[in-house]
Amino acid sequence: MLLVNGPLANERTATGRRRLRPAAAWRLWRAGRTTGLGSAVLLGSAVLLTVLHATLAADPLEAQTLHRFSYRQNQMGAPVELILYSADERSANTAAEAVWTRFRQLNRVLSDYDPESELSQLSDTAGSGRKVPVSQDLWTVLQAAQELSARSGGAFDITVGPYVKLWRRARREKQFPPRERLQTAAQSVGYQFLHLDPAGRTAQLSRPGMRLDLGGIAAGYACDEALRVLAKLGIRRALIDASGDILTGDPPPGQSGWKIGIAPLESRTGPPTRYLLLAHAAVTTSGDAWQFVELDGRRYSHIVDPRTGLGLTTRSSVTVVAGDCITADSLATAACVLGPAKGIALVDQTAGAAAAIATLESGKLRTFSSSRMRSIPTASQPGP
Repeated sequence: MLLVNGPLANERTATGRRRLRPAAAWRLWRAGRTTGLGSAVLLGSAVLLTVLHATLAADPLEAQTLHRFSYRQNQMGAPVELILYSADERSANTAAEAVWTRFRQLNRVLSDYDPESELSQLSDTAGSGRKVPVSQDLWTVLQAAQELSARSGGAFDITVGPYVKLWRRARREKQFPPRERLQTAAQSVGYQFLHLDPAGRTAQLSRPGMRLDLGGIAAGYACDEALRVLAKLGIRRALIDASGDILTGDPPPGQSGWKIGIAPLESRTGPPTRYLLLAHAAVTTSGDAWQFVELDGRRYSHIVDPRTGLGLTTRSSVTVVAGDCITADSLATAACVLGPAKGIALVDQTAGAAAAIATLESGKLRTFSSSRMRSIPTASQPGP
């Protein structure tokens, strides 16, 4: 949901017509109000995006020639927000459609819901002994996933599909997955059973019943690709939010970065506890704020530990900042599974990455930060 408060002199809709948002919009989250020309609050996953513009001295020529355009579509099974600055409506619409086209292309490759996707067809060969040639897109994601699996000791593992299927049903039916089915699924889970051959760009799933699930990495890659599409079209001031996986390009005119708020672990809709100021960087938050199930008085996250087959039970929120979204997306999931100490260590070992972790146990909130997180630019809270 995208809320914009106040009249925006330089904002235009996707149709090119200026518009005013309802005055009541700010009541949904009053912290979004500013004394500048306007602000935007984007609610997605556990990351809240605040875009402030025209509050700093801007290049007069650029301020006059660039207009803000915003778009929203459901892509890859989730809402995707696109904000970009362009000189005219036609160029903006062309760029936005190119982004949606790229998302649709990637969904046909990376989806585990679509039985006809390239990923699903690869999973169908599990246990057959076949080495399957894969596209460059799928290869890039598989290779990045396997590298992180090895570095995280299996805490991140895209072969987790059989477990994920059981826990999706558990959330729907409010019943714990049968133990025998978890034991059977365990025989088909393990990143070491996915073999990649760079020479032929092939993938082989050596165990019967294996199913690949790219839920912790595909959206990040799609955001990276979307920003590349925009850059080729000359659009560099842009932000893409794939339901909480956020990637920024050049900042809005006159700004040093995009202002992004980190939501508190205790409340899904509370005001942010911290604001980051990012440009040419990605930020992702993983946790159980939105997707979980309570069984026999215990809360289980939608994030499954591939090493045990169980949903995580410690309430946590992991925010990762990195140079690209595929890294931020996958690292956030891995750190969630590893826990604060090992998660922070993994992030510190990743070039250019930073993380902040919050946990809530027995009503006690604890926070942890990686060494580089302290150097990430921050911004003050919008005015009351």
